[in-house]
Amino acid sequence: MSKKKLLPEQRIEILTELKTRFQENMDRHKGLKWADVEKRLEADEAKLWSLSEMERTGGEPDVVGFDKKSGEFIFYDCSPESPKGRRSLCYDRAAWESRKEHKPEGDAITLAAAMGIQILTEKEYRALQQLGTFDTKTSSWLETPSGIRKLGGAIFGDWRYGQVFIYHNGAESYYAARGFRGSLRV
Repeated sequence: MSKKKLLPEQRIEILTELKTRFQENMDRHKGLKWADVEKRLEADEAKLWSLSEMERTGGEPDVVGFDKKSGEFIFYDCSPESPKGRRSLCYDRAAWESRKEHKPEGDAITLAAAMGIQILTEKEYRALQQLGTFDTKTSSWLETPSGIRKLGGAIFGDWRYGQVFIYHNGAESYYAARGFRGSLRV
């Protein structure tokens, strides 16, 4: 398999998984039709590959909206906990490089870019939490404002005590229970 291209059986597999998830979670995308989403996905091999990567790493991507202005369907990782295949990562490459010892395997921002997705913003994370309850045992790195990042920090979110919490940590930190969630527009 070449980069960002799926084999025919992989295309069928990811489209089937996405369709099933779409149909089982209609409350996440009221008024949208799978046939419209599928048509868009079949026309964009690279985006379908990115969704396959989201799925492969445990994100359980699903449609969460439609941007009327751009005409794009919006996918978020909807796994109950932060995607398992994207945990134990520091925030970005600069944070990873600053660690002198015990470096994690990688960083959230670089991995998201390699997957062709964007890390969720705080606003997107709060919107996701309106669709269900996510990250009750884990947390997810969020796109961090440049001012916070320049000071060495990064933000993350989770759900505890019946509400969303957004907090900070050193960008070089990493935990087995912290990963990141992504978004993709198709």
